[in-house]
Amino acid sequence: MFFLKPPQALTALCAAMACASWAQAPQPALDMPPTVAALDTEAPTRELGVVTVSGSRPTSLPTHIPTTTEGVTRQDIERSVNATDSEDALKYFPSLLVRKRYIGDYNHAILSSRASGTGNSARSAVYADGILLSNFLGNGIGGLSFPPRWGLVTPEEIERVDVMYGPFSAAYPGNSVGAVVDYVTRMPTTFEAHGKVGYVAQPFDLYGTHATYHAKQASVSLGDRAGDWAWWLNVNRTDSEGQPLTFANTTKAVAGTGAVPGFNNAGQPWFITGAGTQYDTVQDHLKLKLAYDLSPTLRASYVFGVWRNEADGNAQSYVRKADGTPDWSGLNVTREELLHTMHGLSLKSRTRGEWDWEASASLYDYKRDDKRQSAAGDVPPSTSTLADGRGTGWNTLALKGTWRPPQAEGRHVVEFGFQQDQYQLRYQSTSVAGSIAGDGRGTPTSRVQGDTRLRSLWAQDTWQLAEDWKTVLGGRAERWEADNGQTNFTASSGSPWPARHETDFSPKAALSWQWLPATLLKASLGRAVRYPTVNELYGATSTTDSQFINDPSLRPEKSWTAELSAEQDLGPALARLTLFAEDTRDALYTQTTADAAAGKNISRVQNVGRVATRGVEAALNANGWLLKGLDLWASVTYADSTIKENAGFVNDPGDTIGKRQPNIPRVRATLLASYQWDEHWTTSLGVRHSGRQFRTLNNADINGFTYMGVSKFTVADLRVLYRIDKRWSAAFGVDNLNNYTYWNFHPYPQRSYTAELKFDL
Repeated sequence: MFFLKPPQALTALCAAMACASWAQAPQPALDMPPTVAALDTEAPTRELGVVTVSGSRPTSLPTHIPTTTEGVTRQDIERSVNATDSEDALKYFPSLLVRKRYIGDYNHAILSSRASGTGNSARSAVYADGILLSNFLGNGIGGLSFPPRWGLVTPEEIERVDVMYGPFSAAYPGNSVGAVVDYVTRMPTTFEAHGKVGYVAQPFDLYGTHATYHAKQASVSLGDRAGDWAWWLNVNRTDSEGQPLTFANTTKAVAGTGAVPGFNNAGQPWFITGAGTQYDTVQDHLKLKLAYDLSPTLRASYVFGVWRNEADGNAQSYVRKADGTPDWSGLNVTREELLHTMHGLSLKSRTRGEWDWEASASLYDYKRDDKRQSAAGDVPPSTSTLADGRGTGWNTLALKGTWRPPQAEGRHVVEFGFQQDQYQLRYQSTSVAGSIAGDGRGTPTSRVQGDTRLRSLWAQDTWQLAEDWKTVLGGRAERWEADNGQTNFTASSGSPWPARHETDFSPKAALSWQWLPATLLKASLGRAVRYPTVNELYGATSTTDSQFINDPSLRPEKSWTAELSAEQDLGPALARLTLFAEDTRDALYTQTTADAAAGKNISRVQNVGRVATRGVEAALNANGWLLKGLDLWASVTYADSTIKENAGFVNDPGDTIGKRQPNIPRVRATLLASYQWDEHWTTSLGVRHSGRQFRTLNNADINGFTYMGVSKFTVADLRVLYRIDKRWSAAFGVDNLNNYTYWNFHPYPQRSYTAELKFDL
């Protein structure tokens, strides 16, 4: 495939629609406007250009836009997925991958999509009931890490998860360029009580580590609806031991015994001398949701979430000196204490008449964010560095209106709105003498801070041109500002940065044609502008084993994304074939390289001139299609993502041109088969595959099966669910059934055994 200029691309996509064959059935019209309570219980049905999303509560995603949307229900997750964290619900979605390294992974579990790798967390947007969970304070990992705040949603809360692929809705910022994920959580209509306990064991054997790591979880949920009031309360605790994630290494001869020989990601020989970052983490979650119907068509809602984490990062030395004592060279230990809170408030009108409106606001606050780390080789530690992030967080405000012209008789809907998203980064580093534990603040050594603000006006017009034709045209005008930036490399000196602002406009367009009664063709085109995050601009950090170098002059990355889909409604099955293309200018990329002289990993953020991605995605969802009781979900994605232009380089000028974009495999595939034997027993088998990847911009990391490498993988997952009676159920599962050892810089989990017991009232 080749990339056309935007107007040419839309024309070509529309013309090409006559060459494919797939689809869905139209949605029946409503006889009268439903009340808010009724809207909570009616299941969405298919509409011209919309993938079916089944479930009891309405999604916040714009399902009327004819573009690729996928969904999974609470029942699907319970039956088929060993879900210990909320991100596990995305395991078998087409083209998606979450870099989850262990149960409760709070700082590296980054979402990857078709043309966005696991180092680009700011290129996807994750919400829970419309409240932002994505952490757009930064992008990916480095001195600090910025995955979505998965811990603010537990698997037991989930009613449904919906995903929209690509930046085709004007209602979302440019961070939606990869995908938009919305977790729809439970809100009861009658009294409910739920309880769940779970246990996971992972025997782990790698390098000089031979151990079994355990995780325990417990969750309780209560909810009810009485008159105009509804409430929901969920509490959860996770106590998890993860496998080691980092490994001390050297290319020189090692004095002593126990070093493990091997090859680094460039294929050069080295020795592994110890393991680090073996997390013992205890996480507590509390979520309270309240809803009040002010009238039959007006609802006020409030959500409050608390997430607390205490994590110890432990080390293990493989090498013993001549006197028998361990050699801690290159190893350190960490201690983290985090307390984050979330507030969300909304007021929504749901008349389904001529006018509807809604207003919502959210606040995410780092109440406590202490990260302590000892110096390399200082084990047990005598001093440590504390990174204190109190005062960091973000807040959002959104106003939205919907107009349905009466004369259009439901065939014309206009949406419009205003949004403001503000991000504040505050991190101060201090040197602390003595034990790594405790509340000592120490002597200030460095500080970073900065603010960004994005204000947006948007509108989109959904118009059913004829019985078989539907179009959505929209646009998003944005003004981005960055100020209050300062990088203090020492306690007495710093670099204040000048304020900046950018203004952009991003058009959106989508078109669907019901070619045959069961065959639908769709085309979408959208521009997205992803602005630099606060951390990319100002957040230089340095620890004993890593350093992140910021750039306050970064340019925003600008992408054009197009897709052409064909869908076939097969009754109990839906088949889809999608061609997609993305062209990104000034791609924002953080590249991590090992600096042997400095003895640490160095991360630099930069603009990459142009990255082009072309691909095809096929998906099949089938319920009882081939065999009664058998549900199938299958997908395969091919993507060719290549760096076309780049003034920068890794080692030599031009060494990144023509290379593959990091962390984007050519082939991804998923298969999930679930069979219900009778009213008690259900068995599910899932398979996940990812092809060869690179982590570096110049693709020099030729050995993926090692620490700091990115490998291919094919793993199978098993789940057996037994429903004891209407209230009790038990499940046993095995993730990575074939015990495949695979990597994404860090090692993924090896074979893990899960067991759970659940009660529902």
